[in-house]
Amino acid sequence: MKKMVAPSLLAADFSNLSKDIEIVNQSEADWFHLDIMDGVFVPNISFGIPVVEAVKKHAKKPLDVHLMIVQPEKYITAFRDVGADLLNVHYEASPHLHRTVQEIHNAGMKAGVTLNPHTPISLLEDIIEMVDLVLIMSVNPGFGGQKYIENTYKRVEQLRNLIDKKNSKALIEVDGGISTDNSAQLYKAGADVLVSGSFIFKSDNPVQTISELKK
Repeated sequence: MKKMVAPSLLAADFSNLSKDIEIVNQSEADWFHLDIMDGVFVPNISFGIPVVEAVKKHAKKPLDVHLMIVQPEKYITAFRDVGADLLNVHYEASPHLHRTVQEIHNAGMKAGVTLNPHTPISLLEDIIEMVDLVLIMSVNPGFGGQKYIENTYKRVEQLRNLIDKKNSKALIEVDGGISTDNSAQLYKAGADVLVSGSFIFKSDNPVQTISELKK
């Protein structure tokens, strides 16, 4: 298992974003996680394409872009063009998921599929061999700073079993309420990548906090 951390810029200081980007650059973090919310698929609006483009100019690590939007297939090349390395779309927002994953790959990016907390892991059975990553939401998407849903450990184990059964190369990413209280148990359950926002950026020493999450 890999032990990777992807700080979520949703919790960064947007009045001084370059400072927080540099903190992540200097840390042991593996990716930047960028949450794109449209106020339709989730009850919040975050930021869009211009912010991703600005982050890319300063980021020294890959951009993991999580689309919490309706009709994500319309924006595949737009996010590719501003520097997304990995594009995550929601199962619940993608009626033609197989085609969308193919289009993400054809655009030269890695493809991720995200599941809301209530969406069964078994629904990925026919696509798991195609995707590079599955993101399990451990909170209901739309807002940062929510409480972790305890059932997530079981869901990570179910997904790990499916990946192993199908000989898939997909990584398992978990996002929502992640801290050092649950990181070790999530890695043990089979997670590869942990997304954390508030816990990192609201800490006294974000670089040290990222290091502790990896341990």
